[in-house]
Parts: sequence; structure tokens; C-alpha cells
Amino acid sequence: MQWRTCVLLLCVTAVLADDEWREVKTAQGIVRGRKHPTEDIYTFYNIPYATAPVGVDKFKAPLPPPVWLEPYDAIDKSVVCPQALAYPELLPKNSMTKENCLIANVYVPNTQKKNLSVAVYVHGGAFIVGYGDALKYTHLMDTKDMIVVTFNYRVGVHGFLCLGTEDAPGNAGMKDQVALLRWVQKNIASFGGNPDDVTILGYSAGSASVDLLMLSKSAEGLFHRVVPESGGSLAAFSIQRDPLEIAKTYAKQLHFSDVDDIHSLGHFYKTTSLEVLLSDSFFLRTDSTFMFSPCVERDIGEETFLTESPLTILKEGKYKKLPVLYGFANMEGLFRIDLFNVWKQKMNTRFSDFLPPDLQFKSDVEKEEVANEIKKFYFGDKPVSEENVLGYVNYFSDVIFTFPMLWATKLHVEAGNNQIYLYDYSFVDEDVPLVPHTTVQGANHCAQSMAIADGKNFTHSDESLATPEYQKMKKIMREIWHNFIKTGKPVPEGSSLPAWPAAGADRSPHMSLGQKIELRGVLLEERTRFWEDIYQRYYREPVPPKPASHFEL
Repeated sequence: MQWRTCVLLLCVTAVLADDEWREVKTAQGIVRGRKHPTEDIYTFYNIPYATAPVGVDKFKAPLPPPVWLEPYDAIDKSVVCPQALAYPELLPKNSMTKENCLIANVYVPNTQKKNLSVAVYVHGGAFIVGYGDALKYTHLMDTKDMIVVTFNYRVGVHGFLCLGTEDAPGNAGMKDQVALLRWVQKNIASFGGNPDDVTILGYSAGSASVDLLMLSKSAEGLFHRVVPESGGSLAAFSIQRDPLEIAKTYAKQLHFSDVDDIHSLGHFYKTTSLEVLLSDSFFLRTDSTFMFSPCVERDIGEETFLTESPLTILKEGKYKKLPVLYGFANMEGLFRIDLFNVWKQKMNTRFSDFLPPDLQFKSDVEKEEVANEIKKFYFGDKPVSEENVLGYVNYFSDVIFTFPMLWATKLHVEAGNNQIYLYDYSFVDEDVPLVPHTTVQGANHCAQSMAIADGKNFTHSDESLATPEYQKMKKIMREIWHNFIKTGKPVPEGSSLPAWPAAGADRSPHMSLGQKIELRGVLLEERTRFWEDIYQRYYREPVPPKPASHFEL
């Protein structure tokens, strides 16, 4: 009797163990994922999808991932890439910073179905901070018909130093993203996913990333739909205007003086610790950039991510046209509201300090004239003050997020893409604070991204604490995103949601995602027309790094 009881207990234990863990055979070896504690999914954390070069090679393209003979326990180790500690509270508890930080997290529904759609999310953080699992998307998977992948990529100087040399060619962080997408193509079928049904999504810098991935020949064919959430390839923060000059400027800031010798400059960056190189977060810059970001590369005979400017690629239509769900929140500029009291006086003293570096002028006089023209558009003849704080919000909304995306919308359509679905997210509820010095509420930077992700907001993971109105909105937003991931259309035929046609070159129609979901006409027509005129006159193309002639011999 005792023997039978032991056998029975062993059988039950084996069944429980099989139910708790799931093994998947990948090209690198077997990985073991674990059942999620609250959701009906399996989680595979911390899978190395590539190898980040370290030491003096730390700025080079990623190398192939490791292989293993014994099963790899894919458990969460909270690995993050080296980064500026601007917001340490946003890093996971007990996070482990590793120079070789290129790991993927795969979320798989508990189903026997195969050929599931695949959603790959690229994290934000201004290309300076962030990690793959900063937001989670388990509720996007409630229908059990998709796999979600998140991942780390190198950020800041580590990911985006661009010297145009063999040791620092540029775009290491973007090449990490391409390596992840190649890993997905090679391995996702083993998890039950369909490599021919991949959607890339991203928020903030992740949004700019997926927008850039769509334009890169190195990423072509690796995905089939694109969802940029608040950030575009034409934004000043998305592309370094002059990466070599930026590298020199930052080296001087770190007390290195021999910046005009490319060999010495490269040696400085290669031998200086990442702790020192990542000591500045660049979040307080007034020019709406964060110094280090993707660049137009110099062709040195290795695989490149981008060798032409995004504007050139869009204008010439030299990229694969895919369905795109494109949009932003209605008050993205609240991203800069915490600096209002500091910056309002600086804006009144010299507004030209707040112009983005993708504008260029023949003289300082011309620059000041244009700065005054822009200032007058947003603030009239009055100084920047509490009375016109909404002009402050709108200025940063437009210069960082809305105009670059609306400009790109026009160019996409003119290049022959008739599958650009445009939206403006404006939902607010009683939990959304008033804009300071006003009686108005607005949706902050990436508010729509938080509506898709798990949790009430970026700091509260418990969705049940959200208002009933917001819980309903989250359900609608997930339905729209789910539709697009599955069909390439945000509102397929037969949906209870309003019909949503693709946008034309005039940025119309667009879907207003607010207290009411309704189709509207041209999006931000007056503000967009104003910036179109500015950029037609003063746009500055990004240039690749141009090392000294003796280096090029």
C-alpha cells in the first residue's frame, strides 16, 4: 500500500512538473520556460539572442549567440544593458547590469496551436535608458493566438557611438535589434510562432526604432507589419546630425582633448569604462535630442544598418511598403512639463536654444528670426508663462513627436503606401492630473502604449485599481492592436468599432481614440502646415561620420 502511494505521488509530481515547465528546442539548444504565476501562458526569460562584444570591441556589431548542450533554464534574471541611472526607480528590482546584455523574453500562450502571430516589442527610453521587459503585454495575449517577444539592446554611447571606424562603425543598438529579428525568424516556430507573421511594435525610442527598421535594407523581410507608438524616423532625436562632432563634444565633456585625431578619439572611447561613458543621461538638453542615437553610417565594407537619411529613403520610396499603425498621444509635450518652471525663463531669454538640430541657418541673425517666428506661433506676442503653458506643451509635442510622424505619413503615402492607419490618442479619466496652471487634461507621452500594456500605469501593475472607464478603454485599445497584429487592419470588416480607412497624403482621415472613438479628418492641420514651411526652408540632412583623410587611406 505504501509502495503504491509513493508511485502515485511520483506520477502526480511528474505531471505537475510537466505542467509547470515547458521545453523548446532552439538552434542554440533546449530552453526550459515556466508557467506564469497568474496568467495562462509560459514565460521564457533571459534567452541570449546574440552576443554583445565587450571591452575594446564594445561598439562593434553583435556576434552570434552562445550554444549549450544541457537544457537552459529560461528564468528571469532582470538583466539590463549598461545605461545612465537617470531613473533608477524604473529599473527592475535586483537588476543585473551586464555588458553582454542581449537577451530576449518570449511569452507563449498555453495552447497546442501552431503558426501563432508574433508581436515583437521594442522598448523606449530615448535610446539612452530602458530594458526589454519595462512594459509587459500578457493581456494582449488573452485570446491565446499570439506570442509576444521583448528584448534588450545596447543604449546610449554603448549602442550608438558612431565614428565610422572598424571599431565603432555606428548603430550597434540597431544592429542588435536586427539580430533579434533574425533570431525570431530562426527560432520562433519552435515556440509555436509563425515567422511569416511578425509585427514589430515600439514606444517612444522604440517607436522611432521600428520606424527606422522599416527603412533599413538589413531588416527587410524580417517582419510584416509595423506599429510605431509616439516616435518617428524623421524626429531630430532619432538620427544624429553629425555623429563625429557629437562624439568629439562628449569626449571634451569627459576631459579628453585630442579629439581631432580619429585614432586617439577611438582609443579614448574604447578604453574608457562604460560607467564613465554612461554618466550623463542627456535628458536636460534643450534641443530635443539626447546626443547618442542612430546615425547614417559610413560604408566601411561591413554590413550597415543605414547609409542614407530616412528622408531620402522615404522620398525615393526605396523600402518595402508594409501596413503601419501610426500615431501619438494628444499632449506628448507633457513629457517636458516638469521642466516648465526652469525652462520658461530660458525660452524668453533665447528661444533659439530650444530649436532642434535638424534645422540649419545661414547666420545667427536668421536663426534668431526663425526662433522668434516659432515662438510667436505658439505663444503670440506674450512671454512664455503660466498663462500659455499649453503652448509650451504643444511646442514640445510637435517638435519631438507629432510633426515628424505626420511628415512621414505624407511621404509614405506619396511613395505608394496605401496602408498607413493614423490615430490620435486623447483618452483621459479622473486619474489623469490637470495640466499645471490650467483646467485641462491631456494624454501624456506614450499614454496609448500604457493602455495596451499590463497595469494601471508605468508605476502601478494592478489594473483593477484603474477606473472602470480606463479599464474599458484598455480593452478597446487591445482589441484594435490585436486586430492589426492579426490582419494588418486596426478595424477589420464585421467589427463593432467605427470603420477606419487608411490615411491619404493630407493626413486624413485619422481615428480619434478618446472618450469617444470616432473617425475625423486632417490631423493637426495648422500646426503641421506651419512646420512643413519651416522644414522646407531650413531642414538639415544628417551626415555620416567623416574621419580625417589620413585615416581613409
